[in-house]
Amino acid sequence: MDITQQAERLAKDYSDAILRLSYTYLKSTDDAQDICQTVFVKLLTQPIEFDSPEHERAYVLRMASNACKDLLKSPWRKRKCSLDTCMEIPAPEAKDGSVLEAVNRLPTAYRTVIYLFYYEGYQVSEIGQILGIPTATVHTQLARGREKLKPYLEEYGYA
Repeated sequence: MDITQQAERLAKDYSDAILRLSYTYLKSTDDAQDICQTVFVKLLTQPIEFDSPEHERAYVLRMASNACKDLLKSPWRKRKCSLDTCMEIPAPEAKDGSVLEAVNRLPTAYRTVIYLFYYEGYQVSEIGQILGIPTATVHTQLARGREKLKPYLEEYGYA
């Protein structure tokens, strides 16, 4: 059976079950569709032979359940909000003499990690994942950025 036929069979046999199960976990049709797609991609890229259709069904539903659990504990999901809500929040503006203006005067690497850490509230490990750099590098850039930030803050009378 070629991959197109396999994809059609999986969609016919399991798409409704995966969508229903995912929706019960996530309460979102869009997220449930994403989980369904994720499960199908895994099944098509890592084919497994099953003893019976019952074993295959149980495996597929377990994959969907695990994918939902992974999404629920994802740090990205915790920061998710609707577009309307996010549009109401204005971007921070740097006023003369503000801490944000001082942060904006830093070199890009330091400015980015300090902004993500202090303004957006990300953990060091999350910043490393976002920027694609090791956690130790994030710690170093935070420390160096704080040192470079001190003179700017003293200039504005914050220190």
